Amino acid sequence: MWIEEMYGDMKGHGFDLEATHLADANAVTAFGRFLRRTKLDELPQLWNVLKGEMSLVGPRPCLFSQEELIAERSRLGVFDARPGITGLAQVNEIDMSMPKLLAETDAKMIAAMSLAAYFRYILMTVFGKGAGDRVRL
Repeated sequence: MWIEEMYGDMKGHGFDLEATHLADANAVTAFGRFLRRTKLDELPQLWNVLKGEMSLVGPRPCLFSQEELIAERSRLGVFDARPGITGLAQVNEIDMSMPKLLAETDAKMIAAMSLAAYFRYILMTVFGKGAGDRVRL
């Protein structure tokens, strides 16, 4: 994909691949690990999709504490799009620990979005492409 062409291998090159959520990985219970591993923790977001607050495909919502990501997304107009459960960044294993790259990827996805791309991202996610947001459990 274009990510590898533009940035190469991102692991071990100054990107923080530690947990990107507010809860420390040590604070997650066994049941919580099960929910994360099976992606059942994503089910509440489906309710947001049904309510029309989110889309299946779009930029993943960020945490209020991710100031660099918020600034980059604001600069690139990413917040003009409805947030989603999956997208180009997720299927390319770009998580919130790489805010500039994530915002650029979100903007690229939004600019090139089509019906075919929408369903391609869903299928890639269903069939296991990408790791989504990393949390070390």
